[in-house]
Amino acid sequence: MERKLDDLLQLAKEAREHSYAPYSNYRVGAALLTKDGRIYQGCNIENASYTPTVCAERTAFFKAIFDGVREFAAIAIIGSGVLPAFPCGVCRQVMSEFCDGDFIIVTSNAEGTEVVTETLDEMMPHRFGPKDLL
Repeated sequence: MERKLDDLLQLAKEAREHSYAPYSNYRVGAALLTKDGRIYQGCNIENASYTPTVCAERTAFFKAIFDGVREFAAIAIIGSGVLPAFPCGVCRQVMSEFCDGDFIIVTSNAEGTEVVTETLDEMMPHRFGPKDLL
């Protein structure tokens, strides 16, 4: 799995190049691995009114969901700053909707020199999803 995670980070870095971030200049790319081995890339897309801004992680998830995918294994996220690009609360909640607690989240800084790997349960210990609402 470690090699696959390295590949995901590289694909996230490539996705970052498609970012539209004229306001923050903070570019983010993501690469989402499905349980059946497909990969969906996403980038952050900002908007002058801020609220419609979409994170890279959600872009990747929504592309996969549109294709009918509902089972995910891991995501890699890379930003353009000196610290790893951790997913925001909204993205973590989207992950909680579609992923099990052992879903792997790999984050990296711009240079790839600081990489953090955690599960969704570790990153969001008190999360809830559709199973909790039944």
